[in-house]
Amino acid sequence: MSVLLEANDIRVEFDKLIAVDDVSFSMSSGDLLGLIGPNGAGKTTLLRVLAGLQSPTSGSAKIMGNDVLEESHRVRGQVGFAPDSPPAYEEMTVEQFLYFIADLNGIRGSEAHERIDHWLDQVWLDDKRKEKVSSLSRGMRQRVTIAQTLVPSPAVVLLDEPSSGLDPAGRIQLRQVIASLAAQGKAVIVSSHILADLEEFCTHIAIIERGGILRYSHVDDLSHEGTGRCNYKMKIIGDGDHTQELATIDGASHIHMRGSEYIVQYDMGELEAAQLLRQIVERRLAVISFAMIKESLEEVYLKTGVRQVD
Repeated sequence: MSVLLEANDIRVEFDKLIAVDDVSFSMSSGDLLGLIGPNGAGKTTLLRVLAGLQSPTSGSAKIMGNDVLEESHRVRGQVGFAPDSPPAYEEMTVEQFLYFIADLNGIRGSEAHERIDHWLDQVWLDDKRKEKVSSLSRGMRQRVTIAQTLVPSPAVVLLDEPSSGLDPAGRIQLRQVIASLAAQGKAVIVSSHILADLEEFCTHIAIIERGGILRYSHVDDLSHEGTGRCNYKMKIIGDGDHTQELATIDGASHIHMRGSEYIVQYDMGELEAAQLLRQIVERRLAVISFAMIKESLEEVYLKTGVRQVD
């Protein structure tokens, strides 16, 4: 997997305010990072540094091995940034604006037609192509911004609150678009306060507060990071309480009933889950359902002690 984005000790200071506090991470082809945190945590400032729109006080950002500031001529076509406040030329039609963006990026002729038609369809704006940007709702303008960002086909895509203003159907469509970008091998960062959306399509999650990253993990590891153990829930049919029988399983702990289900803490992992299930069956307990319990992203977020989701 090729590394597409590198953040190296990025620090941004505005007078006495530290907006980004020595942030470092890297992203490879196909990575999709969800960036969450409260208002003023530094998310937008970090995205602007990665896009080459904000000079860091120290540290650097690289796209495909090129410094976003010192080698901006090489980076410009490889990174796309969609801000949370959609900018556009109000008196242009949607189609005119996207052709203007394509032309700025050296995309012309049939290639421009194909790309614009594709992204207008993907963001549900094909029937609005002849309308002026000024006549669109905030949600539609947000879709124009996303299309604008994707027309040049950048390798790294930075989306700041892309769901802002979108209705439920638009959010579903956006999730599909974002997932398709990662499937194409792009590196994508999405800043959003809609945690359920991020949990559904992200490969990695970063929780940021006061400019620093509190947690950075693969989504499958985030809820139990560092413990090596997790909870399993199972439904066992039959009369009586089977808690004592489950307690005889080597390595099982924190066993209790919750309604008709049992909760057991055990080592985390696919092999470990299979071992636990085998030991339950060996005790002639009739298991009709068995699953690992994963904390929601919202639960993980709140456990970090960050009080507010923006």
